[in-house]
Amino acid sequence: MKTIIKNSLVALTILLSVLRIASAQNSDPLPSAHDVVARMMEFDGRRQSEMTGYAATRHYVAVNKSRRAEMIVHVTCDSNGTKQFAVLSEEGSGAIRKRVFHKLLSEEADASRRGTRSSTRLTPENYDFKIVGQETLDSGPAYILSATPKTENKYLVDGKIWVNAADYSIVRIEGQPARNPSFWVHDVHFVHTYQKVGQFWFASSTHTTSEIKIFGPSELTIENSDYVLNTPKDHVNEPVGVARLIQ
Repeated sequence: MKTIIKNSLVALTILLSVLRIASAQNSDPLPSAHDVVARMMEFDGRRQSEMTGYAATRHYVAVNKSRRAEMIVHVTCDSNGTKQFAVLSEEGSGAIRKRVFHKLLSEEADASRRGTRSSTRLTPENYDFKIVGQETLDSGPAYILSATPKTENKYLVDGKIWVNAADYSIVRIEGQPARNPSFWVHDVHFVHTYQKVGQFWFASSTHTTSEIKIFGPSELTIENSDYVLNTPKDHVNEPVGVARLIQ
């Protein structure tokens, strides 16, 4: 009997210690939004300086109560962030493909161009940030910040971002456009996630719900796969023997 009581007391002591540690961890003060964003911009600057561009495959699926459409696209992005798209296949509702899929491609290509890109990035110049919490995702611990756009630009997001606590990359975005993207689409809400490829984080998936005039409530899913990083320029012109040694 004494042994049972002793073992129970030991177990209780261990449990209380674990709870105290967890409580202490949960009570750790959050960093300021200014500090998180400053680190985010610092780390992003380093990664962008090493970005060589990439290629990937995208699968678009749009569904509503009466129509469905799909499209597969090959996307290329150069070292400056400019994107180009080549449609590999498409099927289903012609109206959805024309008014949703192709419009999305056109607007994303426009937003990626150098003249537009600086005004659409998640930076202090374009957004007001506030820290609202932290959460552990599959990618690890992350800080959650609200992001309020300073202008009603259809390319900006009104919502929240999740910033990885280890490398200060954005790993999740949730919200709605600061302005309706078009006359045809409203009440848009989306969740955008990222995946890590090498040292870089690229779009993984996007799930969007919206109201589309004529078509009603609709869902759009975009899945990204088969990322391939471009070969750094200083490796392209190296002798074959040197390239093999580096590999």
